[in-house]
Amino acid sequence: MNPILLKPSNDRGAQIVLQGRVFGHMDAMDYHRIKPRLRKAVMESFDRLSTEYDMIVMEGAGSCCEMNLKENDLVNFPMAKAVDASCILVADIDRGGVFAQIIGSYNLMTPEEREMIMGFMINKFRGDPRLFSSGIEYIEEKTGRPVLGLVPFYHDILIDSEDSVVVQEDKRAPMPVGPKTLNIAVLRLPAISNFTDLEILERENDVTVNYLSSPKELTDEYDLLILPGTKNVMEDAAWLARTGWKRVVMGFAKAGKKIIGICGGYQILGKTIKDPSGVESNREAITGLNLLPIETTLEEEKIVRKVAGTCLMNGKRVRGYEIHMGKSNILENIGEPFLRIHQLGNKRSWSDGCCINSGQVCGTYLHGLFDSPGFRGDFLNRIRRDKGLKTRVPKQGRMARFHQYDLLADHFETHCHVEKIISMIQGIG
Repeated sequence: MNPILLKPSNDRGAQIVLQGRVFGHMDAMDYHRIKPRLRKAVMESFDRLSTEYDMIVMEGAGSCCEMNLKENDLVNFPMAKAVDASCILVADIDRGGVFAQIIGSYNLMTPEEREMIMGFMINKFRGDPRLFSSGIEYIEEKTGRPVLGLVPFYHDILIDSEDSVVVQEDKRAPMPVGPKTLNIAVLRLPAISNFTDLEILERENDVTVNYLSSPKELTDEYDLLILPGTKNVMEDAAWLARTGWKRVVMGFAKAGKKIIGICGGYQILGKTIKDPSGVESNREAITGLNLLPIETTLEEEKIVRKVAGTCLMNGKRVRGYEIHMGKSNILENIGEPFLRIHQLGNKRSWSDGCCINSGQVCGTYLHGLFDSPGFRGDFLNRIRRDKGLKTRVPKQGRMARFHQYDLLADHFETHCHVEKIISMIQGIG
């Protein structure tokens, strides 16, 4: 979705993925210095989209008035100027300081930037909107621009969260685990990603899902450990060894507990991860948890594709997507492939993943694995039977979330001046 994707490797550096291919590793200062060279690629992506679509919505990043970064900004106003777009400034009132956000940002804009502002939108409002009518009048008086929407905070909506923000900020204590629930531990890796793979599990009535940060939290009351995706498998593998997680996870497996790894988590379960091209790290190789007989080599070109197929362990159909920068090979006869999959629209199939001990430990590159109700139901029911719990019919898959996006669209349509926004766009276009 982004012409330039930043995959953080530490607090000050990141891997730069340019139009789906690794461009290199840089610290923040070096990245800002090369931004002018990246503008061409960004415009190429925009030009390609503009030949296919009548309207393109561009999302900004951070503040539109980061004065210390503005000179080399690739998004926000520089991009809007490059394509002659008009802008709506969105403020998050839930975090407070909405008047400073809007009026302060407006006063920091250049005269040219102010002319590009169609109006403002206020998101995540709580309380009686009538109490904010004077606030809207104040904003419009101070800026001369209309407030185009006051959108109430939407409770009880099930849509994807932004990347790993929610998981990283979640300070809740773990939910209680015990003999009457199916207890799942998710290893909270420092660079955790694609954690939406696991959201459907939290909606099962008898399932408890806890994200664990400390090795001592992984007790024998847990029935399943999941290693999720990660933006930096090399550094997270090193972190596991450094923090004591490696020893604890290996003990969990030795006790006969079930473990599954997805994408980066799958790679970490293997013997070795090699990075000869420096795709993610300065390390040429690192040892994994040695729980699966696989060896992974990271490659510069990212594999991105939608796939479907069958689980070789239970015969259930699966469907999802791959997005990774490595290939894994099974090294020994004790490991078996986990899935048989094919790219959508292409009948050629291949084996994916690895499992041992009749699926006690398994891994796959398939994101969205648990969204397939048939697979998820059988997988969880096997654990329930082993634990003496009643089997259950699985909940509807995450594909139902598209209905939730329709609800979100209806919510915004109710609380925004949609017709006015469209007429302003058409008048400008």
